[in-house]
Amino acid sequence: MEGNLLHTAEVVHWAALAFMGVVYTIRLIWLLKFKAGGDKQLPGDQGRTDLGPAMYSMANVVMPWAMESTRKGMFFYLTFALFHLGVTVGIFLAIFSSLLPTFFADQNVAYAIMAILGLAGLVGFGRILRRLVRPVMRLISTPDDYFSVTILTVWMFIGVACQAHLAGLVNNTNYLIAYLFATSFFLVYVPFSKISHYLYYPFIRYYIGKTLGHRGSVLPQKG
Repeated sequence: MEGNLLHTAEVVHWAALAFMGVVYTIRLIWLLKFKAGGDKQLPGDQGRTDLGPAMYSMANVVMPWAMESTRKGMFFYLTFALFHLGVTVGIFLAIFSSLLPTFFADQNVAYAIMAILGLAGLVGFGRILRRLVRPVMRLISTPDDYFSVTILTVWMFIGVACQAHLAGLVNNTNYLIAYLFATSFFLVYVPFSKISHYLYYPFIRYYIGKTLGHRGSVLPQKG
């Protein structure tokens, strides 16, 4: 019975991944029909002429010094990076757990993945509290914001248990089954939620960079 349920969870998981891929592809085909505008002004930082406007905009997420909000809020930026690293590792675990069993059975790998997912889950829990406690966050939060961060946080904690099972640290296949079903729901839900921003980030930043130039540009175009 347990083996059949695991097989079902794996089939549903791959079907959900294919579904998300189809929806994502359709939306990208539509998005790429729009031509990006030209760069309308000079780079605000004359010292960064090595990167074009589009590339500078796309790389902004890994340049915390480029924006005042991240320069003055480095701790929040680090938690942001950890949370998104947790999402990436969680997706990697879900997709390759059945394809690379030996890799995930290694206890050194297991402890690293469990640490990342566990810490990312704690960050997610902190973000939930932040939205509940801070009046300004409650004002701008939608039901999707609460739901998205909650399911991601729970998903990461289930991922910790799943990885522990794959490495033989605990013997309970239900953790793997629960993680695959949770991931399946996550994959189907993503294209219709705010979580989809991570799929479209490089494309949106490309359009912004091409149209508006370097982030923080202040120099007017000559002539």
